[in-house]
Amino acid sequence: MSGHPVVVVGGGVIGLSIAWRLVRRGQEVVVLERDRVGKAASRVAAGMLAAAAEVGFEEPELYDLCRHSLSEWPAFAEALEQESGLALDYRQFGTLVVADDRDAAEALRRGFRFQQEQGYPVEWLSGSEAIDREPMLSPRIVGAVSVPEDHAVDNRALLRALEQAIRLAGGIIREGVTVTDIRSDGPYPTVHTALHTAEYPTGHSTEDPTMQSTGHPTGQGSEVFVASQVVVAAGAWTSAIAGWPDGTKPALRPVKGQILELRMRPPFQLQHVVRGPRAYLVPRSDGRLIVGATSEEAGFDARMTVGGVYEVMDGAWEIVPGILDQDLLGVDVGFRPASPDHQPLIGYTTNPRIFLATGHYRHGIVLSVITALAAERMLLEGIPDPRVAAFSPGRL
Repeated sequence: MSGHPVVVVGGGVIGLSIAWRLVRRGQEVVVLERDRVGKAASRVAAGMLAAAAEVGFEEPELYDLCRHSLSEWPAFAEALEQESGLALDYRQFGTLVVADDRDAAEALRRGFRFQQEQGYPVEWLSGSEAIDREPMLSPRIVGAVSVPEDHAVDNRALLRALEQAIRLAGGIIREGVTVTDIRSDGPYPTVHTALHTAEYPTGHSTEDPTMQSTGHPTGQGSEVFVASQVVVAAGAWTSAIAGWPDGTKPALRPVKGQILELRMRPPFQLQHVVRGPRAYLVPRSDGRLIVGATSEEAGFDARMTVGGVYEVMDGAWEIVPGILDQDLLGVDVGFRPASPDHQPLIGYTTNPRIFLATGHYRHGIVLSVITALAAERMLLEGIPDPRVAAFSPGRL
């Protein structure tokens, strides 16, 4: 052992999942988060654990990865609930992918045939059969695919549980710490940071009594952490970090998403995740309904816009018209981390002490488990995980 911690850059679902898997194995871990843990893209997600429902003609490797991850989810969720003492609202109720006109039905039928060829357990339903299973669907529905293998989780409950489990196991989480650069010119990488105490309300301090063992101040509002290994899980902010060797800087960009949160009013109640051509709806067991989401190439524009709300609601109303009578609880904005090929970066950089786990785009929640398990295996045991081999950062 080097005597230095593993430093995880980024406190979203990917970074927290990796940190939890490491710290429960006895590894000293420090998580550095630029804002509050779980506040960025991971919070503004629907929590769909979907593999088959999102299978694409050009992305079989990515969706195989999603399916591998989904198979690991039940055991991961059970262990996390036990160790954190918090419920995740993990639900195994399946997805209905629906079509509301003939063109959408034809596209859905092509996808259905491809899913069958890939061995996914899917079932074709007529419009009336779909409405029998989910009475809240529009009478305009002309066809649907039932995907029983897909599940869902309350992503915000997941984030709370991960944070709790890390702290209970002795991990350190530092908030309001922006990583400015990672340097690898010595025997161990050093993580350079800037502090932002002004962003926090009175009573919240970024000081940590254990800081002397994990990092040291270098001047007004800055610290340096010496790490045995660095895990970069900074999402859409990864490319803002300096210090990468020539030609190895990850080229990630933010893709803005606006998502709505509703309260379902009885007798309205969805029993499945419902996905249509332009929107999806994910029910929670506490009566909330998540409806999303836009996909905007707008940089880090955090505005909530009328156009974004309209786009989401219009797509959702076409497949589940009863949502217009539900209570609007809020609108959120997040930034999905997108790589040039929209697939994740999982693995070591050219430096064997710097590990990338970022670029998960629309699949961060479902892929958090497989990413964390692969990282645990590679970081602690030095064993490559063949399931993530196709997503090595070297491919780009």
